[in-house]
Amino acid sequence: MIRAAVLPAVGAPLEITGIELPEPGPGQVRIRLAAAGVCHSDLSLSNGTMRVPVPAVLGHEGAGTVVSVGEGVTQVAPGDGVVLNWAPSCGACHPCSLGEVWLCVNALNGAANVHARAADGRELHPGLNVAAFAEETVVSAACVLPVPEGVPLTDAALLGCAVLTGWGAVHHSARVREGETVAVFGVGGVGLATLQAARIAGASTIVAVDVSPEKEELARAAGATEYVVASETTAREIRKLTGGHGVDVAVECVGRAVTIRTAWESTRRGGRTTVVGIGGKDQQVSFHALEIFHWGRTLAGCVYGNSNPAADLPVIAGHIRDGGFDLGALVTERITLDGIPGAFDAMLAGRGGRALVVF
Repeated sequence: MIRAAVLPAVGAPLEITGIELPEPGPGQVRIRLAAAGVCHSDLSLSNGTMRVPVPAVLGHEGAGTVVSVGEGVTQVAPGDGVVLNWAPSCGACHPCSLGEVWLCVNALNGAANVHARAADGRELHPGLNVAAFAEETVVSAACVLPVPEGVPLTDAALLGCAVLTGWGAVHHSARVREGETVAVFGVGGVGLATLQAARIAGASTIVAVDVSPEKEELARAAGATEYVVASETTAREIRKLTGGHGVDVAVECVGRAVTIRTAWESTRRGGRTTVVGIGGKDQQVSFHALEIFHWGRTLAGCVYGNSNPAADLPVIAGHIRDGGFDLGALVTERITLDGIPGAFDAMLAGRGGRALVVF
């Protein structure tokens, strides 16, 4: 019996409870978690914005040590440190054949599997494949990647979602060039990673935008050169900071219609807006035909940073080792498993940065 955070039903409070976790079967790996990040996507799963089978063990961003492996697993062995990859690509579907592994149509098939059982016998599913909000988990071998050399195991948990998403939004989706100006909307974990990625890309002016004035220090430490408290005049303020033109690139990390629209309006004519935030179907964004033609802006979605984790993690690790990327700067609070419900409450209130569950 191990302890885990279980979502009993959509919209229900998380239960910190004991579960029965089976031994790994063929092609599976059992991992003792060192840490798991509390990501807004977990909140989206719990409130139904993203649909997964329930009841489920949530948590999709984690790292730990291999305890045991099932038949046929040769790429990792007991004692190895690994990062969890919640969206493993199949390599065979149409997007994978195009090299767009972040759009793999089979990536989340594992979420429908039976992962464990609750003490009362209920079958539990693995939220986003990996069920990282638990002392231990069993995952497909495709869901593990070696922890890069020189990266502490606890901090490595953040590589599995926030860092890859922020890094990829800048380097793969928006393709920020040296000297360009960037605005980042939302200073949570992904936003802080995006700010650091923009700094590494050589952006000149980096504007951080958030509803909370208290996040300015965090944002500037991550690379922001300017800070704007979100309001009805945000787009106008950003244009003033960029010679009246607007930024070359805006990255939206919130997932709200009003924020997406403001990010769009904050970019210059011909600029690029990348949407990372996951919004609900009720968040409708409107544009009129003339402005699309006149402004010549690009609006693009961004899934998992448009990243290939196996290729991108070693690159990011190099920046971590040389001090260019600070994983610790993403963490605003270190908590225990019992603190996860409180971290969700903080995110709902707009106070959440990035809580790290340390086991």
